[in-house]
Amino acid sequence: MRWVECPRDSWQGFARFIPTEEKVGYLLELLEAGFTNLDLTSFVSPKWVPQHADAEAVLAALPAPQGREYLAIIGNLKGLERARQAAHLTAVGYPFSISETFQRKNLNLGIEESWPVLQQLLAEAQGLRFVVYLSMAFGNPYGDTWTPGLTAQFVQRMRALPGLSGIVLADTYGVASAQTIAQTLEAVAQAGGLDEHLGLHLHSRPEHTLDKVRVALASGVGWLEGALGGIGGCPFAGDDLVGNLATEQVLPYLAQQGRVTGVDLDRLGELSSRAQLLRAQYA
Repeated sequence: MRWVECPRDSWQGFARFIPTEEKVGYLLELLEAGFTNLDLTSFVSPKWVPQHADAEAVLAALPAPQGREYLAIIGNLKGLERARQAAHLTAVGYPFSISETFQRKNLNLGIEESWPVLQQLLAEAQGLRFVVYLSMAFGNPYGDTWTPGLTAQFVQRMRALPGLSGIVLADTYGVASAQTIAQTLEAVAQAGGLDEHLGLHLHSRPEHTLDKVRVALASGVGWLEGALGGIGGCPFAGDDLVGNLATEQVLPYLAQQGRVTGVDLDRLGELSSRAQLLRAQYA
C-alpha cells in the first residue's frame, strides 16, 4: 500500500514561518518512523506560498532518499528548473484542475492552455518522477460542469502522455462522499482501468474518513495520501473539521485490512502530537 504523508499540504497555510531546522527535524522523525513517501515542499513563488521559500534548504538537509520518494509541488517551468537543481528530490507534482475557474485561479491558465504546458514540463522533467494532481476531481464550488465521466476523460487523456508517473484524484473542494468516490472510480475503471499509478488525495471530516477509505480499497486503489493530525486540506469546505485524511486514523485501519505501509504504528500518536504542536505554534 502506498501512503503519501503530506507535511507540505499541512504547513502551506500556516500564518507564521516554521524555521527550516524545525521542518527538517520533523521530517527526519517521519523517516525514522518508516514513512517512505513524503510530499514535503513546493517550488512556487514565495510571494504566494511563503512557508516553502526554504525548499532547497530543507531538501539539502535531508538524507539521500535511498529508495524513498521526496516530492515537491511545481506550478510552471521556473519551478521545475528549481526542482531539477535541488538536492535529493525524486519527484514533482503538478496541479491540473478539471474546473476551468480553479485552473485560472491557481495557475493563471485555462484548461486547454495548460495541456501544452504540461507536455513541456513532462519533456523537461529529466529523471524526476512526475505526478499530476487532478484537482476538483469530485466537484467544485464555482458551478463549472462536473461529472464522474468528466474526471475519467481527463484521466484517460493524461494516461496517453509520455513521461507521466502517476495521477492523483484530489478532492480539492472537500465535497466527495463515499458514494461520489465510488461512482468516480467506477467511471475511471470503465475508461481504462485502475492501477498502481492512480492515487487519491481526499479531504474529510473524521467520522467519514474510514467510509471513504473502504470505498477506495474496494475499488482497487492502492495509493492514498494524508497527514498526521488531519492537518491542512480544504479552504473551500467552510468546515474546520474537514481536513486531510488523518494518518493516525487511516494507517491502523489499513494494517487491519492486511495493507502494509512500513510505518511504525506505535509512533503515530507521538508524531500526531508533534504535528499538532507545530500547528499550535505557527498556524
